[in-house]
Formats: sequence, C-alpha cells, structure tokens
Amino acid sequence: MSVRQRTLAPTAIHDILSNSRRQAVLRYLKAKSGTLDVRDLASHIAERESGVSPPPGNVRKSVYNSLLQTHLPKLDREDVVDYDADRKTVTVSESARDVDIYMELVTPYGITWSEYYRLLAVLSMVAVVAVHVDVPGLEALDPLVVPVLALAVVGLSTAYQLWSRRSLYLHTLFGRDER
Repeated sequence: MSVRQRTLAPTAIHDILSNSRRQAVLRYLKAKSGTLDVRDLASHIAERESGVSPPPGNVRKSVYNSLLQTHLPKLDREDVVDYDADRKTVTVSESARDVDIYMELVTPYGITWSEYYRLLAVLSMVAVVAVHVDVPGLEALDPLVVPVLALAVVGLSTAYQLWSRRSLYLHTLFGRDER
C-alpha cells in the first residue's frame, strides 16, 4: 500500500478550486474514474458550459486549449491529477482527496450535505410527531412506518455519497503506485 507524500495546503486547494474549469475537471474525473482522453474531457466541459450537445467547435477548442495550456499542468504540478502531456490523457490522483473534501461539502442541488441531513432529520421528526398526534390524513399510518422510511432515505443518501466518491475510497483502501 502506498503512503501519500504530501498534503495540499489550504491556499493551494483554494487556488485549485477558484476556477470552475478545474472544478469541472475534478468532478468529471471522479465520476468516470480511470484514465480519460483530454478531448473527451474538453468536450464534456464545453457541453456543460455552453448548454448545447454537441458543444460548438469554438467552445470545445477553447476549453481544450485552456486545459492543455493551463489547468491540467497546474493540477498535475499539485499532484491532484496525473496528466500525460504526450498521450493527452489524465487520471485523478490519490492527492485529489485533499481537494475532494472541500468539493463534496455541497450536494448536486446546491446545499451542503450537512444541511441536507439536517433538513431530512427535521422533516422526519415533524412527520413522526404528526403521526403520533393524529394529524388528519396521517392518523391511519402505523407509527413505525415514518421512522423506517426516514432511515431508508438516510441509508440511500449515504449509499449515494459513498458510490459517488467510490474511486477515491478505493484508491485509499488499496493504494496506488507512486510516480
């Protein structure tokens, strides 16, 4: 199992995440896990930025050039990705965990995971109380149904979080060869 050599400083993480294209690179690499061709990565980012599928050629070219000239070399220098400039391929590295912690605080819906779980807990508690005080329309429910459903939603949400971050967890568990 490999041992990580360094931890990114908060200022480096802030610098990395200060650019939306670098954020998009990291999100897409995490979602796909494995080695990606830079052209495919650029096409995906251009599609997201333009909102058009397939993206216009000039947008795709602009994204591709900025990835090659600026963003991927920077992410590679910080050891957040492994960028092969000759093959034009990129892979998320183990050090991406340092950045991932800051990125994963927000759900895909724009709220933090802690806000999501807090909202879920409050709604579940209100539903449990509503069933117990016989709120019209809920009095027929078995009092055990609401907490069981709430726990099921928490379990599914947790499973989703773990699944969406699976590549980083697998790299941590099984390690990777150092460069």
